[in-house]
Amino acid sequence: MTTPIPATDPAPALDAGLPEPALAAQAIALVLQPLARLMIDHGLQLPSLVELLKKALVQEAMTAYGLADKGSSDTRIALLTGVHRKDVRRLREAPVSADPASPMVPVAAMVVARWISEPRYLNADQTARALARTPGRGSAGEPDFTTLVAEVSRDVGARAVFDELARLGVVELQADGYVALKSSAFVPHEGLRESFHFLAANVSDHLATAVHNLAPQRRSPLMLDQSAFSQNLSAEQAQQLQQQARRLWATVLQHFLRTATVAEQRSETAAGPKHRVCFGVYFHDAVQAEAPLAAPAGPKARKSKRKKVL
Repeated sequence: MTTPIPATDPAPALDAGLPEPALAAQAIALVLQPLARLMIDHGLQLPSLVELLKKALVQEAMTAYGLADKGSSDTRIALLTGVHRKDVRRLREAPVSADPASPMVPVAAMVVARWISEPRYLNADQTARALARTPGRGSAGEPDFTTLVAEVSRDVGARAVFDELARLGVVELQADGYVALKSSAFVPHEGLRESFHFLAANVSDHLATAVHNLAPQRRSPLMLDQSAFSQNLSAEQAQQLQQQARRLWATVLQHFLRTATVAEQRSETAAGPKHRVCFGVYFHDAVQAEAPLAAPAGPKARKSKRKKVL
């Protein structure tokens, strides 16, 4: 078993501090494979992606690579990105489009997160309690769904949140008037728009972490980005590992959300800019290629079926 690089330890800037276009191109080629499948599955063709890429390059050059107190000229952005100056000017002048994601998604997700992490809303076995739809339907002092929503947001009504969660197949209203959570995580079954919202948010954050860790002349510490893999598995054993991964994530998720709730409360009066964090997990199962990709050159390690990588 190889030892993973301690991604959470402070680290100095990369030695060379120079871009590595060839290595970046190899990595991007692999990243583009599932992206190509997403495009084909949902009818998105090359011209649309080229336009999206141009917009992303121009926006990133403007926001992350602008000169202090000067910003960036069209010529400088064109030199940084390879986007023609006419396109740069057109894209800079284009109105910013609104986020197409449903505004209910963040609130609904936060309600579920609090439901599965706050001790008042949990049974003795740490599963989510069924909650009375309104305070009047439950016993005195018993937590209810309306109170849960109010603790998360005062701007959205409990009825609207319930309707959205029910539409997505996350909750159900029982005959006794109690609301039951059908899943221990916010996983919409019906909302395609919401699923795309989480795809964009989760993959974007994960990729941004990897990009941060590989940035030339990086001065800040590495962010956590590690995974473990096992190979030469039967389909049955792969399925069992997926079930185990789900059980482990459910336990870790509860613990993290409790800690995050305390952190948010302690941060309310803190001065300075506020930060947004994301902590996630994924499990991927695919038929193994006959000739697996060679691992990067490094110290020899004892042969093992399970390896951890950065």
